[in-house]
Amino acid sequence: MPLQVVNPYNQEIVCTLSYDRGEGLNQKIANAQETYQQWRLVPIEKRIKEVAKGLTYFRTHAKEIAREITLQMGKPIREARREVETFFERAEYMLSISRETLTPTFLPEKTLFHRRIEHAPLGPILNIAAWNYPLLIPVNIVVPALIAGNTVLLKHSPRTPLCGQRFEEAFGNLVQNLILTNAQTSRLIADSRIQYVAFTGSVPTGRHVYKQAAERILAVGLELGGKDAAYVAEDAEIQFAVENLMDGACYNAGQSCCAVERVYVHKKHYTNFLKQAKPILKRYKLGNPMSDETTLGPLVSPSDLTKLETQVSDAVSRGARLILGGERLKGSRGNFFLPTLLSDVPNNAIIMQEESFGPVVPVKMVRDDEEALALMSDSRYGLTASIFTESNLRAERFALELPVGTVFQNRCDHLDPALPWTGVKESGIMV
Repeated sequence: MPLQVVNPYNQEIVCTLSYDRGEGLNQKIANAQETYQQWRLVPIEKRIKEVAKGLTYFRTHAKEIAREITLQMGKPIREARREVETFFERAEYMLSISRETLTPTFLPEKTLFHRRIEHAPLGPILNIAAWNYPLLIPVNIVVPALIAGNTVLLKHSPRTPLCGQRFEEAFGNLVQNLILTNAQTSRLIADSRIQYVAFTGSVPTGRHVYKQAAERILAVGLELGGKDAAYVAEDAEIQFAVENLMDGACYNAGQSCCAVERVYVHKKHYTNFLKQAKPILKRYKLGNPMSDETTLGPLVSPSDLTKLETQVSDAVSRGARLILGGERLKGSRGNFFLPTLLSDVPNNAIIMQEESFGPVVPVKMVRDDEEALALMSDSRYGLTASIFTESNLRAERFALELPVGTVFQNRCDHLDPALPWTGVKESGIMV
């Protein structure tokens, strides 16, 4: 059976593609290995120029690529355009630091010794990329890998395979685009020609990739899920906090590993927070994601609607109050879930413990910083956390004590190309 990509807005088939198999697949792996043997010897300055040349392809085709993103996974076109812009910001930053980063480190001389540390490429790298940011996720691997002298086998999500094709078209033999089943991907990890695996996706799949790589003692990077918490402290500027947190929860329909998925509000602001949050969520416009008027697109899969409804129902059964939403958009062919606001949500509710990946905002009141710290830390995930406060001292304390990879003060759901992206606990192993 071929791979079919279905538009989550209207359930129409976007494209039908054949899986890579047999000798054709083997040849792509061989091409990656052969190209690596030549590419690794190319001087760094020329590698930088070649990668920069590949990026011009994305500039030339930016409008088409944004449209393909929206058709494949439902992201509103305005957000797809923004992803393309951010793609360039990240790629250009990585290019700008590559000379300094890859320059050998010369150590002080010792008698009879000249010492230096070189940065050597690994070989063909397998990048298993996710659909929710189908340009931003692979660019974090592809660009630095190529500049460092590696080649890349890009196995993109079956929901966004056209984005994988774009990388191959841009970089030629340096990037081999693969369309594979899960079983084929497992066999590829076991292939001795693969020298590193970079995976972005769910915890269960990440665990499977990790186990398979361990059979070969193969290094891996795992960028997995999150259940990212935010705290609105006693001294927070409440309107600013509410506006930013609603955006952090609903951008990309909440389908971000660093989306805000739990909100803890100091008792001083609790009632006002809920009062201000509701009208903001009601303003989101659901509709055709190809329209510039649309601000909230569909979820990528119908099964995600059922998952969110189950999480909301569980929360209500445990005493939470449903203020807004909580269900799919009735009468629509699209996978739309209404922007949802829940209050008084107990920390043992599924929606406070398991990844939601949707436009839902579960809120809980806390007495003080100590309770906020305890509840925010009560998670098997550890990707990002946000604290809204005017006190740098308070923010520094949370940054020190929270078991997460990144802590934001007075912002959320943000990526900075200059900062490492890493998770702790079950959020992965990634820098």
